[in-house]
Amino acid sequence: MSYSASGDAPETRTGASEPPPGVGPTGQSTSVRPADQAGEIPRTRAARAHYTLIAGAIVLILLLVFILENTESVRIAYFGAGFHLPLGVALLLSAIGGALLVGIFSTARIFQLRRRVRHPRT
Repeated sequence: MSYSASGDAPETRTGASEPPPGVGPTGQSTSVRPADQAGEIPRTRAARAHYTLIAGAIVLILLLVFILENTESVRIAYFGAGFHLPLGVALLLSAIGGALLVGIFSTARIFQLRRRVRHPRT
């Protein structure tokens, strides 16, 4: 719908339909993102990295407190070898070992899925 030159009454065109609001003549979206309208700064990779580093630092501080509070020495035996470690260090090492195992198996699964996507079975 468009208005006449005098602006009095709307004119209707026959044969040509107007695209809905926010869609250009080629059918592509012309809408502006809400963040741009409000004047907000869009989130960037650097901002995500910044927040991730802060979260990582907090986790490291909590781990340090855990290790410092659990200083009682415990005997560890592994494949016949025996040694003494502070309890906090022993638990941290076992958690790191578990995370490495999960990482190894998940990496193998990712490679398996990528191979299946590249070379699908017929």
